[in-house]
Amino acid sequence: MSIVGGLDIHRKQITFDYLDTVTGQVRRGQVSPADREHLRAWLARFAGCEDAAFAVEGCTGWRYVVEELAAAGVTAHLAEPADTAFARGRKRHAKTDCRHLRMLLAEGRLPECWIPPARILECRALLETYHDLRAEHTAWVQRIHAVLFHQGAPALGEGTLRTEQGLAALRETAAGCLSPAGQLQVATALEMTEALESRLHELRHQLPDAARHLTGAKVLAARLYGVGPVTALAITCWLGGADRFSSSRKAVRFAGLDVTVHSSDRKGPPGKLSLQGPPVLRWAVYEAGKTHARSSAPDHDYYAQVKDRCNGKRAALSEARKILRQACHILAELGDDALAAA
Repeated sequence: MSIVGGLDIHRKQITFDYLDTVTGQVRRGQVSPADREHLRAWLARFAGCEDAAFAVEGCTGWRYVVEELAAAGVTAHLAEPADTAFARGRKRHAKTDCRHLRMLLAEGRLPECWIPPARILECRALLETYHDLRAEHTAWVQRIHAVLFHQGAPALGEGTLRTEQGLAALRETAAGCLSPAGQLQVATALEMTEALESRLHELRHQLPDAARHLTGAKVLAARLYGVGPVTALAITCWLGGADRFSSSRKAVRFAGLDVTVHSSDRKGPPGKLSLQGPPVLRWAVYEAGKTHARSSAPDHDYYAQVKDRCNGKRAALSEARKILRQACHILAELGDDALAAA
């Protein structure tokens, strides 16, 4: 490579360090502010350079940097943050710097991540939005229950907030049993849940439509019990692509569903889930694992045995790992066709 370098992404600037292998000259500096316009202007210096490559750490902001590199004809290499930090050795710094990225890339030791197509990135963004909205909706509902209990009001029945009659009863209870501040809390929570439900309704139509137009998602939904369109879309977006994982065990580890073990050089307790990787994928496969609690599920007997021996959560986690392993094998068979339009 005639130009090899590293880019360190910050909110206010992008720090660069690159080497011209022909002249041996090293240049360092900053692109400020960190946005598309200024990065595009800086990349113009590499116009006509047929052999330029830059390494970028896979942290927040990598998407637009990689897109601008590709548009400028520069090869982008996305570095896996944890493995890149480990490659520093014993020296610990606050953040991986651009010089370290450049050296790893030049030596062929850069631990690279998969760079998904733009369509997959868009689907990931939709899934993350849906997951965040669900979590926020649940938090506001819990706040309503907490306010009622804190001020001694009657408890809500199951599904009260899902019907107009239940909402009317809640407002009547709030007016008769809560203080003015408590009534304001409930009214605010109801307004927020109504707005969230409106957005969730839109996404509940967009996500299945996106899953229907993605080959991997269609195949997973058809072949795996408990995997619906949303779960199949999440699995495909984060696990799809040729040669992503050499074994299904690595896919489970990527999702953060593997159990940690004791290590003398770490302070974390053993026997806990690592909880690393995309939370949306972990949530989706866990919900799919819970469907095996149904007596009609093909793996219900195993689920019941684990539930009797441990608990329902452990049983659902065990089924989620099975689903991930099976999905990894199916997507490996499909290869890059999993990401093709159906």
